[in-house]
Amino acid sequence: MTTSPARLIVLDDDAEMRGLLQRYLSENGFNVRTVPDSKSLDRALAREPADVLILDLMMPDEDGLSVCRRLRAAGFDTPIIMLTAKGDPIDRILGLEMGADDYLPKPFVPRELLARITAIQRRRPAVAHLDSGEGRVIFGPFVLDLGRMQFTRSGEAIDLSTREFALLKVLLQHAGRPLSRAQIIDLAMGRDADVTDRAVDVQIVRLRRLIETDPANPEWIKTVWGHGYVFAKADR
Repeated sequence: MTTSPARLIVLDDDAEMRGLLQRYLSENGFNVRTVPDSKSLDRALAREPADVLILDLMMPDEDGLSVCRRLRAAGFDTPIIMLTAKGDPIDRILGLEMGADDYLPKPFVPRELLARITAIQRRRPAVAHLDSGEGRVIFGPFVLDLGRMQFTRSGEAIDLSTREFALLKVLLQHAGRPLSRAQIIDLAMGRDADVTDRAVDVQIVRLRRLIETDPANPEWIKTVWGHGYVFAKADR
């Protein structure tokens, strides 16, 4: 199976910096998008998720810290590297407290940023991936076989209802992207399905009991408060 290039989004209001990072990171094998502000970032993420976000701290409108805090609160677990022209250690501490994975002060050598990105990818656990050749989605000891309509843990079959299978399939295929209950119903059961939000919650509870080590503190299917649910970020 051919591995797709890792998808990066760079948020920086400096056009020259965006251009520099676009060229350098693209030349090093990444799929790079650049955006000048947080609204553009939100639109970019809505179109396609990212594998790593690179956020400038100092922004004229919503700064990088605020963006990081907002994304983490919404359930996004995409790795984040913060860039800043400030040398104050408190900025690094605040960034890490807000959920950033790494921190790089400006000015920096692009090769150093490349090393940080590579390090984040290397230490990020393999969570879920789609084996397109065999039509399987794998996460941890679990395998969802889309062709055979089977779900197994360490090779042993787990019984799922048709609706539960469809729900898990949708969550996995949109791993890393928070889905509202309405979106889950549309994608898993069809727009005309007579299913309530409460029914989705009940099925989520059952799925958690089957796949989570601690259903009260889920590792795989996470609640996005005020929105819906998100499956753990897929590792490309």
